Amino acid sequence: MKILIVSPTHQGIGGVARHVQGLVNFLKQNGHQVDIISSENTFTIPVRKLKNPSFMISSFLKTRFKKDYDIVHAQNPPAALALKGVHAKKILSLHGVHHEQVELLHGNTVGEVAKGFEKYALGWADAITVSSHELYDHYTKMGYAVHYLPNAMDISSLPTGVDRKYEKQIVYAARMSREKGIMDILKMAEKLPDDIHLLLLGSGPEEELVKKACENKKNLHFLGYQEKQKTIEIMRGSDIVIQPSIMEGGLSYTRLEAMACKVPLISTIAGGSKDALRHMENAYLVEPNNPQGLLQAILELMSDDKKRKELAENAFKTVQEYDWKVVGKSYLKLYNEILNRS
Repeated sequence: MKILIVSPTHQGIGGVARHVQGLVNFLKQNGHQVDIISSENTFTIPVRKLKNPSFMISSFLKTRFKKDYDIVHAQNPPAALALKGVHAKKILSLHGVHHEQVELLHGNTVGEVAKGFEKYALGWADAITVSSHELYDHYTKMGYAVHYLPNAMDISSLPTGVDRKYEKQIVYAARMSREKGIMDILKMAEKLPDDIHLLLLGSGPEEELVKKACENKKNLHFLGYQEKQKTIEIMRGSDIVIQPSIMEGGLSYTRLEAMACKVPLISTIAGGSKDALRHMENAYLVEPNNPQGLLQAILELMSDDKKRKELAENAFKTVQEYDWKVVGKSYLKLYNEILNRS
């Protein structure tokens, strides 16, 4: 097959980028030709509220010159306008309720605009995929026929190095943004015991608040954006990975990586976490917007080596079903199904 992937991003450590990287690698390894249109190779305006709209227009114009594809596969509504620019079977993958994410980050007015566009985008696709059962229920109730295909990763490709900087070390590795729960982390960290060191990896709109918090607490360490290899090494060297997201699409890649690295996970029940995580079986689960509950979970697990090991081992068993060797076959099946439609 000849496949065109259209995504707002395909580089870096963000969830959509990592999804695209894994999907492209799987498709190429299985003999398919894959091209990519993303903000890394297409014009965008590098301003927070203008990046996605400018990508929508430039990717649409770029696809007008793309021909002879079997499949064009767009990632999230900002990539969907490109579906109208190319003759091929069309798939739209949703990694969250896009307009709700936009509203949280940019306010009600921009969120309403995104909601209106999303309705049009859903109508342009021959098939729609979602990355969690929560999203499946959401869009099914709206009357759309959707396919559940979870996030996946190539477990065997993960770096094996270990980077432990402190005797007691926990890590947060995600976007420094409100929907990822960073504000709850900062509030929790005010009471975090001094001998437990929290490493904060990533970048984003709340980065300055994070840096300021680290200036006031010696056991908080902002490391900024890190390449995947370094992120995994720090994760493997940590006692716990914490992910207190308020809003997620599928099971996040940081969660998948923690599970694959056999590092115990403290997580909120958000998005795809509900599909894979079970409290005190393969993760310690807390409610969103609960800094005190997050702190209690950290203290409890840090004092219980046996429970941390149990959670990590069970999580490693769970994550095997989220390997590209498993999930990738479902994508190929869907591609073939829509190609065979008249």
